[in-house]
Amino acid sequence: MGAVLSYAHGAAGVPLRGQTIGRAWLAAVAEHASRDALVARHQGVRLTYGELAAEVERAARALLAAGVERGDRVGLWSPNRYEWPVVQLAAARAGAILVSLNPAYRARELGYALEQSGTSLLVMAEGFRGVDYRGALVASGARPRRTVTLGPEWEALLAEGDRVPAAALAAREAELDVDDPASIQYTSGTTGFPKGATLSHHNMLNNGFFVGRGLGYGPADRVCLPVPFYHCFGMVLGTLACVTHGAAMVLPGEAFEPAAALEAVEAEACTSLYGVPTMFIAELEEPGFARHDLRSLRTGVMGGSPCPLEVIRRVRDDMHMRDVAICYGMTETSPISTQTRPDAPVEKRVTMVGQAHPHVELRVADPATGRTVPRGTSGELCVRGYSVMLGYWDDEPATRRAIDAGRWLHTGDLAVMGEDGHVSIVGRLTDMIIRGGENVYPRELEELLHAHPAVADVQVIGVPDPRYGEQVCAWVVLRDGAALTEEEIREFCAERIAPQKTPRYVRFVDGFPLTATGKVQKFRMREEEIRLRGLERAAATPTA
Repeated sequence: MGAVLSYAHGAAGVPLRGQTIGRAWLAAVAEHASRDALVARHQGVRLTYGELAAEVERAARALLAAGVERGDRVGLWSPNRYEWPVVQLAAARAGAILVSLNPAYRARELGYALEQSGTSLLVMAEGFRGVDYRGALVASGARPRRTVTLGPEWEALLAEGDRVPAAALAAREAELDVDDPASIQYTSGTTGFPKGATLSHHNMLNNGFFVGRGLGYGPADRVCLPVPFYHCFGMVLGTLACVTHGAAMVLPGEAFEPAAALEAVEAEACTSLYGVPTMFIAELEEPGFARHDLRSLRTGVMGGSPCPLEVIRRVRDDMHMRDVAICYGMTETSPISTQTRPDAPVEKRVTMVGQAHPHVELRVADPATGRTVPRGTSGELCVRGYSVMLGYWDDEPATRRAIDAGRWLHTGDLAVMGEDGHVSIVGRLTDMIIRGGENVYPRELEELLHAHPAVADVQVIGVPDPRYGEQVCAWVVLRDGAALTEEEIREFCAERIAPQKTPRYVRFVDGFPLTATGKVQKFRMREEEIRLRGLERAAATPTA
């Protein structure tokens, strides 16, 4: 009998929901009308499901008044505000495709996304972190048919919508199908322009529902969302996970600030908190952390990038999040493909990213041959099922490169599937360091250095070397008041791992270059190292 292959299917006793986002929203409102739906602390807004429904209804009719047809692209360019889920749900009801735009975009990025998606109506904030959105739009050269700024212009559009009969909106909703595209989300790329992952109502609604179910959500839950709405983390795990379970969304601010997130949890008695590892690290290191009463917390989601074991343990113990889930996914899979379960052994919950999500198939493939590898062997993680995107907007070649003939989405992540189906992410195909012909996985060294008492955070990259091809480089953030030298870092590693994995270079930094969602941009770190260390010639050396 041959070895067991790295294939798993997420069994589920609950069927997929065959609803559009709009129909699921109306069902939630009917059941939870008097319960809190949305609290935006920085705006002083507190809405029940019934009150939020009235806002969504007006906004959906306003989109119709603006001439939005089924399948038209409606752009939304704003940091986290209460209007974000209003427009998200309104666009779904009106049959529009929401183009969610990174609030940190500059003119060039904005212009590309608007033109590539064919956005006809743009709803936007006045600005964010010193950037004047109106000026950036003019500089971008993009010309949507209509632009509406949140504030008086938005209120004027809502007033136009009041003249659209409710029957017109009901007629539009009756035309919609669960497989209609609902969102275009531009993925962060390391080079060139991003690609627009196109997600359907079916993709997003079911992923949000099953994430919430895995977290044990119900109407009593209050979810603190310092993660951005423009990304799946906020839009799906936030809005749709809450809506499908009658939970409340709590927004601490326009963007992540550790103190504001902790204050929101305490003031609103939040039961769940979301974040990428860098956010949780910042909260744990916040000078006033010990003053906050976080005992209302029981669960949450940590994901977006590899989660250091020591950080997970501190989140469980110091933040009272005993049932925190580690989730793995990507925008192209709506986003979650694996999730840890509260009933799994603790060791698996803090060392792995869980098992296959309900109704999702996983396999680990040899990157060279495409064949499924035996369990316990590393390879590229591939995903198939309802959650796989419709494709990249207006980019069939890129879609074919990402999704093969068998409808498997190739993630580009290196993974190992254990005998029981639990998955570990061990690195990126492109992040793997090859030093002198030996593979070095940054995750292993990052986990080791996180255990050092003086280290608050660390990221490991490969930098070019004329002799070995690549050398290992560690960027280290120290805890407040801690002191450490490069040699002490190397000694710590040399006592615990093989010599080729010990960092040749160490740089002490205050933080890492991040995307707006908090993901570390390792390609920028590599570029910086090449420049600072004068490695341009080594970087230009051809390799096989």
